[in-house]
Amino acid sequence: MYVETIVNFLSTQGVDFGLKLLGALAAWIVGRWIISLVLRGFNAAVARGKKIDATLAKYLTSILNVVLNLVLVLAILDIFGVRTTSFAALLAGAGLAIGLAWGGLLTHFAAGVFMQVLRPFKVGDFVQAGGITGTVHEVGLFGTTIVTPDNVLTIVGNNKVFSESIQNYSTLPYRRVDCTAKVANSVDANDAIARLKESVAKIPNVMATPAPDIEILSFTPEGPLLCVRPYTHTDHYWQVYFDTHKAVVSTFGAAGYPVPETPLAPRNR
Repeated sequence: MYVETIVNFLSTQGVDFGLKLLGALAAWIVGRWIISLVLRGFNAAVARGKKIDATLAKYLTSILNVVLNLVLVLAILDIFGVRTTSFAALLAGAGLAIGLAWGGLLTHFAAGVFMQVLRPFKVGDFVQAGGITGTVHEVGLFGTTIVTPDNVLTIVGNNKVFSESIQNYSTLPYRRVDCTAKVANSVDANDAIARLKESVAKIPNVMATPAPDIEILSFTPEGPLLCVRPYTHTDHYWQVYFDTHKAVVSTFGAAGYPVPETPLAPRNR
């Protein structure tokens, strides 16, 4: 019976259905090509104008891509005789059902919209957001893509990013590098501080203003613990961090300072 139904359909409407299928396929190919041209043109216009930064541009490109593909799908359905008005109503109902089922995704989308309005960070900023620290690669419709310092691409939901604390290390012109150095009790702490101030100031990319902070941070049984805190731009943070430790080792070595030793605990008699 099914074979007879199929044969009857092909004999009566097969040619018409085949033409519609070819038309739909052609519409899909041409439509996707046109959409790619529109998106490239939009990105080129944004790049030339330089009035919209990369974060907002990628966000608008994602929205435009979704809208254009939806229009293309409606146009293809129209080729098959599906009334787009009925489909739009069906889509609205489905959207409501999906919205109730996927409320979490909608919260991520809403958070993404608020992030575009409030602009806590942009593409290229070094941030800590949603518990992840790294460079912002993209702010998408539902998630923010961050590249961590160990070169791992991490996607964090926009709602998690927006609902937690955000630290943007790139907003201000400089940041402080926190290091410590311990000297033995027999060493003159003021002499160590003076030597470190001179050597740390010579490290490349260390700012002269504000000057590095080198002071006694605390006292330990082995000797005074010094804080060594130069200032630099975020782009040079790790270079200055490691060079500061090298400067501490070379400075104390050149001065002939003894290595701090832990005092021996008294023996019970």
